[in-house]
Amino acid sequence: MTQLAWSAKQYLVFEDERTRPARDLLARVPLDRAGRVVDLGCGPGNSTELLVERFGAEAVSGLDSDDDMLAKARARLPGIPFTKADIAGWRPDGPIDLLYANAVFQWLPDHLETLARLMECLSPGGVLAVQMPDNLGEPSHVAMEETGADGPWSAAFAGGRIRRARLPSPADYLQRLQGVSASVEVWHTVYYHPMADAQAIVDWVEGTGLRPYLAAVAPEQRDQFRAAYLKRIDAAYPPMADGRRLLAFPRLFVVAVRG
Repeated sequence: MTQLAWSAKQYLVFEDERTRPARDLLARVPLDRAGRVVDLGCGPGNSTELLVERFGAEAVSGLDSDDDMLAKARARLPGIPFTKADIAGWRPDGPIDLLYANAVFQWLPDHLETLARLMECLSPGGVLAVQMPDNLGEPSHVAMEETGADGPWSAAFAGGRIRRARLPSPADYLQRLQGVSASVEVWHTVYYHPMADAQAIVDWVEGTGLRPYLAAVAPEQRDQFRAAYLKRIDAAYPPMADGRRLLAFPRLFVVAVRG
């Protein structure tokens, strides 16, 4: 399958909405101070900026696997060290006080084991704080599957091979992390985003969840795929009284403290 490069510009079209859960996650981190903080999957640096505001620039670093995201993060926060690395195999060179991950682990298969391994990288009392979209059952993502199965590109989507894996249950996170943590909190929050129109919803997901679907389609068919997807989104999200469409966005949060 062709890989579609991440676009920091597309991602940041809805920066305020994307940063809101990052703020909520950070608000639940039970640390007054931290000497070493790493933003895992830092993206364009919007979440890293929150960490700098709270803990100071000297404490914070970030890592991501995408060059465009890292370039935007370095331009945004030129004094912060950013590293290119794959979280699945990354280990720090010493104990960390806070490992913080905003909307990245949903892309990693079997990430429960990665989270458990990262707990071992924390200093005593250190915190692992994670937020992930949990929206595969929402119309926005159901429509991706339906569009993929209904068109000249359908062979590329046979057997659900493009679909991101569903997140484990809240109980799975609790059971896996309890043995390596002094405390674990898991919760869901549903965010409701009023969007200008159906096209705005398509623009939102094109920065993240729609990318693998567009990558699976031949370049000359992508506009056709977008149009077919937009038609489904228009039907799935009826206009409110003011004409806007309401996008529901469930997210899963995990905060674990090492003993």
